[in-house]
Amino acid sequence: MLDVNIVIVNYKMKADIERCLASLLPDFADDNLSVNVTVVDNLSGDEIDKFLEAKYPSVKCILNNQNLGFGGATNIGIKSAPAKYYFILNPDTYFFPNQHTVKKLYDFLEAHPKIGLVGPKILYPDSSIQYSCYRFPTFWQPLFSRTNLGQKGSGKIVNDHAMMKDFSHERTELVDWIMGSAMFARGVALDEVNLFDDRFFMYYEDSDLCRRFWEAGWPVYYVHDIVITHVHGRLSAKIPGIFKALLKNKMARVHVISWLKYMWKWRGNYKYYAD
Repeated sequence: MLDVNIVIVNYKMKADIERCLASLLPDFADDNLSVNVTVVDNLSGDEIDKFLEAKYPSVKCILNNQNLGFGGATNIGIKSAPAKYYFILNPDTYFFPNQHTVKKLYDFLEAHPKIGLVGPKILYPDSSIQYSCYRFPTFWQPLFSRTNLGQKGSGKIVNDHAMMKDFSHERTELVDWIMGSAMFARGVALDEVNLFDDRFFMYYEDSDLCRRFWEAGWPVYYVHDIVITHVHGRLSAKIPGIFKALLKNKMARVHVISWLKYMWKWRGNYKYYAD
């Protein structure tokens, strides 16, 4: 069994994956860990397999014959290489040199056997903090985050609470959920909760997974002193305003569909595990 299986899902992000791998592979090269990197391609048509074979032959590539979304494709990558830990990673992430980030995440879970899932501190490319740990959302919170309603009054209070804007991000702490762009998960816990719910094509599968970790007795942590960078394009927010976005932005519609599925699945359960 591997120590770590790193799973990256590709959908037309070959350039991002090249930059990610250029920083990721040296990160654990000298750490005496058995690490596999798996790229799962969601029918991108960008010949990612040929690129990886030529430039990064140690990276395993799985080509799906359809776009399974983030959760479904990640599940395939997880199942392809059994490991003690799984690092679920977005293509548009990259690693600081000589930080041994993968080893630090591995050591953190080795030292805390009751923790199921952790997320590192995430920075934007300009080194500003990226909100990547959250409280579980109430029904209207996504509306506040996408419109001017979340910029003042009670809408701002609700949105800021969900986004943990009252949290310094300079301490390691229990949190409700962490962004799916960088999730380091204990394998036995992941098996217990049955991986991602692939009914979510994209969005909210990370929050749903963390809820199931908590429900199964596996706490989720934000780790402040392990740091990576994430570009975070936010495809569903390219067009401002929820109604205009729904008309013109396919990913905004996917976001809303996942939001409704999530709220129906967890209806009546609004507790905050980390508070």
